[in-house]
Amino acid sequence: MNIVKMWSRWAGQDPHPASHVEKLLSAIGAFLGILGVLIISHGVLGGQGTALVVTSMGASAVLLFAAPHSPLSQPWPVLGGHILSSAIGITCVLLIHDTLTAAAVAVALSITAMYYLRCLHPPGGAAALAVVMGGETVHALGYAYLVVPLLLNVMVLLSVAMLFNAPFQHRRY
Repeated sequence: MNIVKMWSRWAGQDPHPASHVEKLLSAIGAFLGILGVLIISHGVLGGQGTALVVTSMGASAVLLFAAPHSPLSQPWPVLGGHILSSAIGITCVLLIHDTLTAAAVAVALSITAMYYLRCLHPPGGAAALAVVMGGETVHALGYAYLVVPLLLNVMVLLSVAMLFNAPFQHRRY
């Protein structure tokens, strides 16, 4: 099969069918949620710390606004996945002095813990990794990081998702 036929076959099937309005709603909701997260994180961590830490929030925004009914997008997995995985990341930073090993252990333990606590949220793995790789600005906060900025960020993102999705019957949690 030549490349043109393969492309035509693939491009003709949308694996995520959604109307233009639905796509626009997802983008607007993500914009509002991430703007709040960025304002909070930048205020606490500055530019350097914010850059790595908020990436997991961006991934959560995709789930919350583009796939709001997914089991991975529900409030408990979002909250539990981020908090639990970040706590594991902080613990790994404190106990394992080799950064690469600490990062790998943090992600592996986060996945295991999220499974057992029924809060599997793929951005949680990124949250654990971000804490380990976040540098001195993040490390200096220790477990306080779990409250500000992390819990505050998660609550802003979840609140925007709940408020933004509520008026639409097909987007409610």
